[in-house]
Amino acid sequence: MTALRRLAMLGIAGAVACSPPNRPNSDIRLWTQDFEIRAWSDVTPPVSLEPIHYTIVVRDKKTKEPIADGQGRIYVTNVDRLTKWDGFKYGPEVGTYHATLMFPAAGEWALGIQFRRDSTKLLQKTVEDWRQTVYVGDEPGAPSTIAPPAAAVPPVALPVPATPAAAAKTAAPAKTAKP
Repeated sequence: MTALRRLAMLGIAGAVACSPPNRPNSDIRLWTQDFEIRAWSDVTPPVSLEPIHYTIVVRDKKTKEPIADGQGRIYVTNVDRLTKWDGFKYGPEVGTYHATLMFPAAGEWALGIQFRRDSTKLLQKTVEDWRQTVYVGDEPGAPSTIAPPAAAVPPVALPVPATPAAAAKTAAPAKTAKP
C-alpha cells in the first residue's frame, strides 16, 4: 500500500510541476556570446507613458548557472531614434535583475540588452534585438477612470435656501438698463 501511495504522490507532484505558471508566457529569450537571457514585463502589451517593470534572468550559456551580481542594462529605440534605457538592479532571486522603462510614444520599438559579469569585463550585446509594439496610454493630466477614495475628497457643505423668496434674496441682483 505504501508503494501505491508513493506512486500517487509522485504523480501529483509531476502534475503540479507541469502546471502552467501563474503569469502568461511572455518571456523573451535572448543570447549573447556567454549568456542566456530571459526577460518579461509586468504589463503585456506595454502602453506609452506608464512605467513598465522588466524582470531579467541571466544564466551562463555553457553551465546554465545563474549569474549573480552582474551589470547590465535594457534599452529601447523607436523609428525616430528616440532612445531610453535603464540599468539593472540585482533582485532578491539569484541571477535575477530588474529594470523599469517608460515609453514616451506609442508605436514599434526595438529592445535590446547588454550584460557583463563584472566591471572588468566588456558589455556583451544580445545577438538580436526584439521588436515590441507599444500601445497608446492615457495622456498626462487625463481624468482617471478610478474614483478617489472617499477620505481623499473633503465634504463640502453648500447652503440650501429654505424658500424661493430666500433664494431670490441671496442671488446676485440683475442689471437693469437705465431709461
